[in-house]
Amino acid sequence: MIDEHYSSCSESEPFALQVLGDSMEPEFKSGAIVIVDPAGIVEHGAFVIAVQGEEYIFRQLVIENDRMSLRALNKRYPTLPLPGGAADIKGVVVQQAGRRRKDRKHYV
Repeated sequence: MIDEHYSSCSESEPFALQVLGDSMEPEFKSGAIVIVDPAGIVEHGAFVIAVQGEEYIFRQLVIENDRMSLRALNKRYPTLPLPGGAADIKGVVVQQAGRRRKDRKHYV
């Protein structure tokens, strides 16, 4: 969970988060570091950080018939509706950091 009140990042500055859990495997392993751009382009298929209830969640955005939902890559997790639409999206994952250059991935 991210506490916006104590963040030192500007709302428009990219920031890094660590992936927790296996919901986004195999693409994003638990412990991976992702770079999130709050000003990133929100589109079908983008990996996003969104608000669900009072927590933040990392999922892939699905847009079908003007409705948005959040899909885990791991099939053991359900697809969740995103009733607030784009307003609930706090950023788009633009990069997965890696220890070596060959391990870095960009998602733009």
